[in-house]
Amino acid sequence: MRKIKNGFAFLGLIFLGILLMNAVQQDKALTAETEKETMEMKSVTNPEVKDGNDYNVYALEVPAILDFAGEEVPLHLPDIKERMDRELLVNTYWQSNGLLLFKRANKYFPIIEPILEEYGVPNDFKYLAVIESGLQNVTSPAGARGFWQIMKTTGRENGLEINSNVDERYHLEKATHVACKYLLEAKKKFGNWTSAAAAYNAGNAGIGRRMEKQQVDSYYDLLLGQETGRYLFRVIALKEIFTNAKKYGFNFDEKHLYTHIPTYKVEVDTAVTNFASFAKGFGINYKILKIHNPWLRENKLNNKSRKKYKIAIPEKGYYTK
Repeated sequence: MRKIKNGFAFLGLIFLGILLMNAVQQDKALTAETEKETMEMKSVTNPEVKDGNDYNVYALEVPAILDFAGEEVPLHLPDIKERMDRELLVNTYWQSNGLLLFKRANKYFPIIEPILEEYGVPNDFKYLAVIESGLQNVTSPAGARGFWQIMKTTGRENGLEINSNVDERYHLEKATHVACKYLLEAKKKFGNWTSAAAAYNAGNAGIGRRMEKQQVDSYYDLLLGQETGRYLFRVIALKEIFTNAKKYGFNFDEKHLYTHIPTYKVEVDTAVTNFASFAKGFGINYKILKIHNPWLRENKLNNKSRKKYKIAIPEKGYYTK
């Protein structure tokens, strides 16, 4: 009986060994297939890749001269150069986000740029909107909203309507006017555009207190927290990358970019009980109406004051085959 048991045990060990060998062979096959797929993916994104040893990530040369709004960046200072290098690297090698920013900029910069010019605010400030929101109507944890990330108090102080029906922080043109007013006030207070840009992020009072406490008068001389410390460098990095797209590896044609859809304005001075029905009256649906009027926050408009609102309606042919 003992010999029979030992025989069964021996056969069991052999069977287990065969299973383990099959598992190892399957694992090797799977690993080889995964490596093959990885190399095929690399070959698509970089045709020059022949094997794993040919995949490279390159350091970037920080330009000898950079400026923001005509004010030169002091790149001769080691810490300034390192901070600039960081933002160039981060924004260059985040390729998917970079391409999306190029696409959106083509759609929205033509709206922002003329308003900046109207106020005498340098064109470079359009990149603040890119940094603030990625050119999207987003909401921050602190409650700032829209492309320019305007707080409720700031918006109301500058004439924006903000309530459950309407939030004009989401109205790109009106929000850009508010941003310009804020920047002009900051420029007047600090005397230069660089500090004005930093103040847009940290507030006039915040930058003012730090300068007084640290006994300096330049953004580049301030010891700041992570967000405000990186803020202007991110803006300058995007300006550099946008200005020299191919130099930083971004390749696209005009057809790849998003475009602004022309609209006409319909004036409304009464209540609107249902914007879905309102949209149908103009041959569009509620979704399209909200895309072009994100400042309308509900499916209705109370408008007890009989205020005149201008609602954008896309021209015919853009949402039909």
